[in-house]
Amino acid sequence: MAVWDDLVGQVRVEEQLTAAARDADALVTAVAAGDPVPAASKMTHAWLFTGPPGSGRATAARAFAAALQCTSPDRALGGAPGCGFCDGCHTTLVGTHADVEIVRTELLSIGVKETRELVRRAQLSPAVGRWQVIVLEDADRLTEGAGNVLLKAVEEPAPRTVWLLCAPSLEDVLPTIRSRCRHLTLLTPQVGAVADLLIRRDGVEPDVAHASARATQGHIDRARRLATDERARSRRAAVLKLPLRVEDVGGALKAAQELIDAAGEDAKQMAEEVDVKETEELKAALGASQGGRMPRGTAGAMKELEDKQKRRKTRTQRDSLDLALSDLTGFYRDVLALQMGSAVPLANEDVRDALDRIARASTPERTLRRMEAVIACRAALDRNVAPLLAVEAMTMALRAG
Repeated sequence: MAVWDDLVGQVRVEEQLTAAARDADALVTAVAAGDPVPAASKMTHAWLFTGPPGSGRATAARAFAAALQCTSPDRALGGAPGCGFCDGCHTTLVGTHADVEIVRTELLSIGVKETRELVRRAQLSPAVGRWQVIVLEDADRLTEGAGNVLLKAVEEPAPRTVWLLCAPSLEDVLPTIRSRCRHLTLLTPQVGAVADLLIRRDGVEPDVAHASARATQGHIDRARRLATDERARSRRAAVLKLPLRVEDVGGALKAAQELIDAAGEDAKQMAEEVDVKETEELKAALGASQGGRMPRGTAGAMKELEDKQKRRKTRTQRDSLDLALSDLTGFYRDVLALQMGSAVPLANEDVRDALDRIARASTPERTLRRMEAVIACRAALDRNVAPLLAVEAMTMALRAG
């Protein structure tokens, strides 16, 4: 198994990264042997992976990090780095390599404090591996201040440090940072390729795998969740019933409230799974007594954790709403395809009756206005408009068409 096996439908990107990993290996080998450093190299110190959600940006970055740390003896015989079996590859992919820091946030943003810690680490020499690698999966969530802190590290990198930044698009990253990175664009994988991955990697039944991949239109992570999580399937089914429930004002407002409640329930479930464990671990680390009494001077640490958990809950609710809005957009896309007589495969074939009903009862112009209402709701949530107000405005617009 090579490190690239989970990178679906990105042949060009894989070729570029493999070539860079070869040159990176040659560079480190030459330095270690005291030989002249190769003059031309496809390797650079900062990379920016962009592509639509579900395209595999973080997967590509982690695979590249593993290839950079590969210690397979086959490299000396002309084999490409990234075998997937050696200690360097394995520990990188499972997240335990001492010289690979993988950063993903469950919060709405990444602040200056966290970024300064990353920059401090980036100045260190590799402890056991060939490179010091920082994978920042949510570079688009850097605050402006955090981005400015990162800029200096990218401008003046340590000799054996590599930054791998991931974001949906170039516009989501500060111009000063992206201008100093080598840019790779990933594409949305084909539905069939995603289904094959679910079957091979996750053991999903073929029918379920193809249905999930089609419903999520090639979004790898969402397809896996839909295929393996009954709650995700139930939530999607409820969302796809919404277009039939907004025929009057009362129905529109009730549907909005239920959408918000479902997102809140998602956030609550995550909190129940994670918050209690985090709190107990911190209390133990701070020296809490058996009765739960905390030592003096620890209130600040507990308050910081509570604030982090609240911010994570907010993001979870927003992410759940965004997922529902993506499903709604896909529903109306299918409606428009039926109205226009398009041969485009439907993402939501499992609710074909509802699609036909909405398509017959409206016009392409009304469908486009409804899609614009969903997009406007997503934009409002990005501006931190109160979720219920944003969703109510959307459902009323869906009703009016």
